[in-house]
Amino acid sequence: MADFKWPAIEKRSLIGKRISRLDGPWKASGSAKYAYDINRPNMLYGRMVQSPHAHAKITSIDTSVAEKMPGVHAVDIIHPVGQEVLWAGKEIVAVAAETDDQARDAMRKVKIDYEVLPYLVADTTPGKATGYTQQLNEQTQGDPDAGFKAADAVVEGFYGIPVITHCCLESHGSVAEWEGDKLTVWASTQSVSGLSAEYATSLSGKGIPTTAPNVRIITQVMGGGFGSKFAADTWGISAAVLAKKAGRPVKMMLDRDHELSVAGSRPSLYAEVKIGAKSDGTMTAWQSESWGTSGPSGGANANLPYIFQTGLAYKRHHTAVHTNIGPARAWRAPNHPQFALVTMSAFEDLAAKLNMDPVQFLLKNMQFAGERNKGFGTKDYEQELAKASELIDWKKKWHPRGDKTPGPIKSGLGVSLHTWGGQANNSTCNCTIHSDGSVEVSLGTQDLGVGARTVVGIVAAETLGLPLDGITVNIGDSKYPPAGGSGGSTTSGGISSATRRATNTALNKLLDQVAPSLGVPADQLEAVGGKIQVVGNPAKSLTWKQACAKLGASTISEMGQTDRSLTSGNVGGVQMAEVSVDIDTGVVRMEKMVAVQDCGLIIDLKTAESQVYGGMIMGITYALFEEKVMDQQTGAHLNADMEFYKLAGIGDIGELVVHMMEGPGYDDRGVIGLGEPPTVSPGAAISNAVANAIGVRVPTLPLTADKVLAALGKGGMS
Repeated sequence: MADFKWPAIEKRSLIGKRISRLDGPWKASGSAKYAYDINRPNMLYGRMVQSPHAHAKITSIDTSVAEKMPGVHAVDIIHPVGQEVLWAGKEIVAVAAETDDQARDAMRKVKIDYEVLPYLVADTTPGKATGYTQQLNEQTQGDPDAGFKAADAVVEGFYGIPVITHCCLESHGSVAEWEGDKLTVWASTQSVSGLSAEYATSLSGKGIPTTAPNVRIITQVMGGGFGSKFAADTWGISAAVLAKKAGRPVKMMLDRDHELSVAGSRPSLYAEVKIGAKSDGTMTAWQSESWGTSGPSGGANANLPYIFQTGLAYKRHHTAVHTNIGPARAWRAPNHPQFALVTMSAFEDLAAKLNMDPVQFLLKNMQFAGERNKGFGTKDYEQELAKASELIDWKKKWHPRGDKTPGPIKSGLGVSLHTWGGQANNSTCNCTIHSDGSVEVSLGTQDLGVGARTVVGIVAAETLGLPLDGITVNIGDSKYPPAGGSGGSTTSGGISSATRRATNTALNKLLDQVAPSLGVPADQLEAVGGKIQVVGNPAKSLTWKQACAKLGASTISEMGQTDRSLTSGNVGGVQMAEVSVDIDTGVVRMEKMVAVQDCGLIIDLKTAESQVYGGMIMGITYALFEEKVMDQQTGAHLNADMEFYKLAGIGDIGELVVHMMEGPGYDDRGVIGLGEPPTVSPGAAISNAVANAIGVRVPTLPLTADKVLAALGKGGMS
């Protein structure tokens, strides 16, 4: 019988190869339909009235004029009188009208009165946020005081990374349509299988009783989510309510300013760090006092120092600052970019004081990296540091802090390393083999643009010995078997193992049917090259279609679920950045960035590399440009548009080099998710490269020209 374990490398025809996305032509031709592209017959357009205040209590709502406006068919009061608003942009009332312009006109006629309450939108220190802070427990390991006394060198520094906002290519939103008591939602979501229950609960709470089986979610394609698109959200539920009231479909998609203001932010983190080491670079102690905001609530201890904790004496204390900046949401590798920036910057500063190569400093302290360093039989970080150093020519290009060459253009290198979990989600796959030889694999997962559809197809085709075009992949619909949401880099492990189990079980059923015709037991048959053949004997075989014809009028339909023996977790990676800095203008320019990454068994090398490229580009963007700028006087988000919320353009990226760690010691770990980890290190690596170039630390991201000039003028404390 066919073995469900991943095939050995010499037996793989598709797995691990560079294979183009199945949906590439579909998307490139404009045929793919995103939520924004869905236009149902007789459809209305929804818009929402947002609070102008960062913190207020709703005292009255009058929608009477709006309800009588031309084209208006329904109004939904989302937050009633008496409720508090905790950030500017919070949605209060929604309207649905014949045209988008009519909906906008009606919005302006809704009258809402507020009692304005005190607020804080400044991303500031705890000392300037009296009444808005939450002190978290101090955490201590070992004896850091003794560690500092034993140190030959001690550095103290301040490092920080501000609040930034989600900026998905496709904004949040959906189209909702009722047919009797059944609701269909075309949503831009990271959780196709998980939304039905949320809709049912929320709608029932608003007086529209329904059940999860009556709610169908469709997401054939989507333009990115990065952690921000798990929930139905205010706009999703309101679209369904308006559609029910109006008896017509309603489209509710966010404008870019709305998207940037309220669709989720990444929390900030700032820290004052003290770190000590022996003269050979071995760390002796760490101490950090940190703070940051994740909006009006929440906050957890900052897990500092990042990665390097096992056996290291440390003391850390964190203060959560509760602000009215807006709601925080998971942002590609939640908290890891912040932790990496603080930790790797402090490490590089200490290495500079010791006049030590920061790569050698990291290697010297691998004892503190714990189990991750053992890498399931490989020395992952050591190997990855060596490979990254080779690819960026570290030994030739690195110099002690401060480029001493003449002229205003200074060059520098920086390094960072990172980790991530990536354990598989719980997914279910159905494989159906038809008597005409066609094969369908179906599961209620979603493709955020990362290649999930292609991963499913590759695994199914590899298992069944078919070409990729011999598989029909059905995803993006809650009518298919349930799959986990795409978050935490859990999707590839979940869907690949579920697909492997489903297709393997279906294949074994087919082998049972075919065995008598080939005169051997089923356990002596294999599927390879579009045939069912006796193992190692292509001459004794049936074509795939001939074999399937043995099914007659029946089909084979089998289910498979996530199999933990086919996947694992805990990946690592190293990134190195090369920058040039104009010390006259303060402008930082990316020259080259290298990423070396492991993720276990790679299903599609091309899309895996693409994930890393994307993570690096996002990382360069937050390192050099991104910051959510708020006005403490008005409570408003000042740069909620694409003119002033800066993102990197093609000319800002520089050369990108990606190397995936493969082969023995990596493949054996099974499939592990990859979406998050490549975004962790860019901020730290680039910040370190700038410090190496100009000789002083620019303490906070983004590394804008004004900060660089301030650091040069102040010796590093801008």
